[in-house]
Amino acid sequence: MVNQAAEAAKNLNLQLRYIDVPSLAAFERAFAEVGSEHCDVVFQFPNPTFYENRKRLVDLAAQYRLPATYNAKAFVEVGGLMGYGADPLALNRRTAIFVDKILKGATPATLPVEQPTQFDLAINLVTAKALEIKVPQALLAAADLVID
Repeated sequence: MVNQAAEAAKNLNLQLRYIDVPSLAAFERAFAEVGSEHCDVVFQFPNPTFYENRKRLVDLAAQYRLPATYNAKAFVEVGGLMGYGADPLALNRRTAIFVDKILKGATPATLPVEQPTQFDLAINLVTAKALEIKVPQALLAAADLVID
């Protein structure tokens, strides 16, 4: 994912700054570092620790007045600016189907690899207003969830 993000940033003529955050204890340091560098936006890669502590991430982004995008609408529901990613419930349902097949005797190596097919775009206009960001109407029209 880091390589893909780096390639996308290069193609868009953006400078990417990667900060490793190996634990919950490192959240504060990472946001302080990003805040002091006056970054334009923060993006976090999918990570169970981040998801479980999404409110803390969102609060730190607000504290440092950093626009942040996330990989799930659950971040937006707790105050994050914008989220786009695969629907975790849909992923879990597909996982359950695979588990059922394996428990019934299927060999995991013979099961097909699947890519997510359901994605959510969520935007929090309350957060956008607090950060003085005007969200384009076209983006709002494409959103699955808009919080205002």
